[in-house]
Amino acid sequence: MAIGERSGQRPGLTTPTPTPAVAGPTHSSTLRVRAGRRVEPADHRRPRRIGSRPLVPSRLAPGGLTGNADRPGNTNGPRPAPSSTLGAYVALTKPRIIELLLITTIPTMVLAERGWPSIRLMIVTLVGGTLAAGGANAINMYVDRDIDAKMRRTQNRPLVTGAIAPSNALVFAVALEVVAFAVLWAGANLLSAVLALSATAFYVGVYTLWLKRTSRHNIVVGGAAGAVPVLVGWAAVTDSMSWAPIVLFSAMFFWTPPHFWALAIRYADDYRAADVPMLPAVVPMRDAAKQMVVYTVALVASTLVLAPVADLGWIYLAAALLLGAGFLVGTVALAARPTPAASMKVFAYSITYVSVLFGAMMVDVLVIS
Repeated sequence: MAIGERSGQRPGLTTPTPTPAVAGPTHSSTLRVRAGRRVEPADHRRPRRIGSRPLVPSRLAPGGLTGNADRPGNTNGPRPAPSSTLGAYVALTKPRIIELLLITTIPTMVLAERGWPSIRLMIVTLVGGTLAAGGANAINMYVDRDIDAKMRRTQNRPLVTGAIAPSNALVFAVALEVVAFAVLWAGANLLSAVLALSATAFYVGVYTLWLKRTSRHNIVVGGAAGAVPVLVGWAAVTDSMSWAPIVLFSAMFFWTPPHFWALAIRYADDYRAADVPMLPAVVPMRDAAKQMVVYTVALVASTLVLAPVADLGWIYLAAALLLGAGFLVGTVALAARPTPAASMKVFAYSITYVSVLFGAMMVDVLVIS
C-alpha cells in the first residue's frame, strides 16, 4: 500500500463479497463494491487526507495543513477560490509567498544601515519588492495554468477556475513588473531595481519555463530567485554589494530546498499527476529527506559564517546555533522515519526558522550596535 493511504472501508461501502477464484492475474487486495458495481482495488485508494488546522499559526501556513495528519476523516482540499475579481487578482500574486520573502528584506536593510533606514526607503523597498514578486508569481501562474488544473492543491487558482482570462493575467503581471522597476529606481536606486527585475527573469525563465518540468534539480537552481530580496534590500540602502549580502544570499539559497521539498513530500502525488519532476515525486521519500539534510548542513554553515563577515554579535550567533540545530535535528529525524506528516512539521519549522533568524539578526544590530 502506498505511503499516505489508509486501510478500512469508506463510509457507505458495503461489506466485500467473496468472489470465486479465477484464472489469470489478480490483485492481492480485496475489491470493494458499491451498489453492485466493482470499484478500484484498495491499493489505489486515495491518499490519506490531512486535516484543516494549520501547522503554522501564522498566515504563512498553506491552508489546510496540520500536524494531525494521522487522524482519519480530516480533509485537505484546495484553497477556496477567490469570491471576487479583486480577490482573484490578489491571489495571482501569491501574497503568502510574498510575505515570506519580505521577512528577509527589512532585517537586511537594518544590517546594511547598521541601524534603522529611513521610513521612506523601507516603504519604497517593500512596495517595489512586493510588486516585483507579485508580478513574477502571476507570470508563473499564467505559464503553469495547465499543470495547476491537474494538481488538487492548485485547482482553485484563478486561471484554472476561469475567474481571470489568461491574457488579462499576463498584462497584469507585466504591469506589476514595470511599476516595481519604476518604484525602486525612482525611490531607491537603479541597482535595486535591476536586481528585482533579474529575480523575476530568473524565476520565470530558468525555473518556470525550463527547469520545473524537466529536472529534479528545478527548485535547487530556480529557487535562487527567492534569495534575491536580501540583495535588493542591501542595494536599496548602500547602492553597492559586499560579502555580507552574498553570504545572506547563499543562506537563503541553501534554505530553499529543504523548505520546499518538505512541502513537496506531502504533495508528491500532485506533482506526479502533473508530470512535474519535483525531487520527492521522482525518488523515494527517504532519499529526498537525505538531500534535505545535506542542504540544511550547508544552510547552518552559511549562517554561522555570516557572523564574522557581517560583524554580528552574540544574539545573532546564539540564534543561528540554536535554530540551526533544531532544523538539522528535524531533517535528520525525517530522513530516519520519513512520513508526510513529519515533512509538514519540518516545513512549518523552516518558516519559523527564517523568520526568527532574521529577526535575531535585526535585534543584534539594533542592540549591540
